[in-house]
Amino acid sequence: MSSNTIGNVIRCKAAVAWEAGKPLVIEEVEVAPPQALEVRLKILFTSLCHTDVYFWEAKGQKPLFPRIFGHEAGGIVESVGEGVTDLKPGDHVLPVFTGECKECRHCKSEESNMCDLLRINTDRGVMLNDGKSRFSIKGQPIYHFVGTSTFSEYTVVHVGCVAKINPAAPLDKVCVLSCGISTGLGATLNVAKPTKGSTVAVFGLGAVGLAAAEGARIAGASRIIGVDLNSNRFHAAKKFGVTEFVNPKDHDKPVQEVLVEMTSGGVDRSIECTGNINAMISAFECVHDGWGVAVLVGVPNKDDAFKTHPINVLNEKTLKGTFFGNYKPRSDIPSVVEKYMNKELELEKFITHEVPFSEINKAFELMLKGESLRCIIHMDA
Repeated sequence: MSSNTIGNVIRCKAAVAWEAGKPLVIEEVEVAPPQALEVRLKILFTSLCHTDVYFWEAKGQKPLFPRIFGHEAGGIVESVGEGVTDLKPGDHVLPVFTGECKECRHCKSEESNMCDLLRINTDRGVMLNDGKSRFSIKGQPIYHFVGTSTFSEYTVVHVGCVAKINPAAPLDKVCVLSCGISTGLGATLNVAKPTKGSTVAVFGLGAVGLAAAEGARIAGASRIIGVDLNSNRFHAAKKFGVTEFVNPKDHDKPVQEVLVEMTSGGVDRSIECTGNINAMISAFECVHDGWGVAVLVGVPNKDDAFKTHPINVLNEKTLKGTFFGNYKPRSDIPSVVEKYMNKELELEKFITHEVPFSEINKAFELMLKGESLRCIIHMDA
């Protein structure tokens, strides 16, 4: 990174998805300079999240190709566009798939992180400023993904989607905080808010669910019950504070009834991290009446409907939802990084694999086989 790149097109390597479900191809791309309120970043480390795989497979949504995926990453600011005042070249940052413009009603509300301008948009493959892509190969535009496109050595991001962090934080660890880990952690700490000594159930023990369990561990929950259809996940989950396990397939009654019996009336808090509609209903119905709170994190199918008897609500059970753990990207993510720096939050246990950029397709293979939580991709290797 040198000052002679500022204002110029940068040629670099990127992993391009030319069509749905086909291996990514390492190509030389041209990355245009940042325009007004944009930042060009040098990506040092990126990790693979299930959302990348889902949109790469393009089974359930409108396909948009060729595209550069990637949205969990850590990097350094290379240059800034006009009007950018709170970032400068050399700053260490995490790009985030959603944003914080700091001007809209959501951003000005202490209760919301759902920015009107920069809220996640999976269909948009271009920049907001001019409706064009900053990536091209021999004049052909390559589409962006959720405003981040971190599977490229350089990328251009709206300033509102960039969290400036402590430069001492190791980017190969804290890069996982720019999506899934913060989502699960915040669902527990910011939304469920379990008290010390309470009982928490976590549905789904993938990376997000384990981050929710980590949040319960940090909060001092006395019992953390993991619920998953895959019993192979139970052993690894112990490292994240999970104390007991329930596989719904092992029981001949609804899992919510099993949990109510195990906990003398229901858990104090539950966090649902699968997106399965039946798990969502179970997560709500397993909480204790009078004070129980269930938090939905997983994204459902578009035709799903949540059905429960209204008496569950009348009996003072609370149902909540969350997006990105209720964290505002620019305002809050730097403090989550500090939780790691002061050893309150452990991140190493989420990182199960590491690969060089040239082997990025291996990261997809590991996730599709269910073998990885987070695979760190080293961009300079």
